[in-house]
Amino acid sequence: MANRSFLRKIMPKRLLLWIKHLLEEWIPINSILAAIREQKLLPVYNQLAEIVPDITHQYTSFDVDSEYLRTKVRAEHSFQIALANEALQFINSQLKDTLTIVDIGDSAGTHIQYIKGLHRDRNIRSISIDMDSESVRRIKEKGLEAICARAEDLASLSIEADMFLSFEMLEHLMNPCGFLHSLSQINCKALVITVPYLARSRVGLYHVRANQKRNVNPENTHIFELSPEDWRLIFKHSGWAIVTDKIYLQYPRRSPFRFWLKRYWQRCDFEGFYGAILKPDKSWSGLYNGW
Repeated sequence: MANRSFLRKIMPKRLLLWIKHLLEEWIPINSILAAIREQKLLPVYNQLAEIVPDITHQYTSFDVDSEYLRTKVRAEHSFQIALANEALQFINSQLKDTLTIVDIGDSAGTHIQYIKGLHRDRNIRSISIDMDSESVRRIKEKGLEAICARAEDLASLSIEADMFLSFEMLEHLMNPCGFLHSLSQINCKALVITVPYLARSRVGLYHVRANQKRNVNPENTHIFELSPEDWRLIFKHSGWAIVTDKIYLQYPRRSPFRFWLKRYWQRCDFEGFYGAILKPDKSWSGLYNGW
């Protein structure tokens, strides 16, 4: 705090604003744009921007109202939808005339809009599940089907799906193993999941770590932030086999500034996101007698 006060005294306000813009906008935006070009996600990024031009109200807790946030969220969506498209190709031969997609933890119906926009030739029924009544209201206002429920209660809703989507939701759950196992008991062909990417697993619970005794909820609390290696074990144990998995980084691997960009994202956010396409498989979960 003392250092910041000292900098304010010796630096002109205009220079401070420029440094702030550099750190909070220019560096992350250009890092992400370079990353999606390198990871061949730019065509999907542009398609999604045409289908849903405005993602300001993607979340109920804050607005996506800056160039940085719009770039970051849209790039993340591009990775998620690219995975969903790959999953659709995987299950294509098994599909009926009507494809049912259930998005668990859906905050705005945006991913369903993307998929319907990209696959206008398909008859797609969508069901969005979220515990936040405001999110459910917004989704219904778009003419989409939505149910207000906890993800953990999904198995009791008698919902059938060809494909489940779960984007940045598992890390918020008290018992991800129990949730994944209950989901594996529902007749479906694929589950597409993304979570924050960390090279080494850790427990989130930032408010406890900082000794901040305040009310929190599942929407704003990360509990388990696991590495891909540990998530793979969880998937197998909980009744799923991995069809394919990928890591999306928010910085380009081949940049000469890779080392500094990696540290930047580790400090300010996450390096990227880990995603997987899963199919039901009881070969490991059937060996565990504790369900």
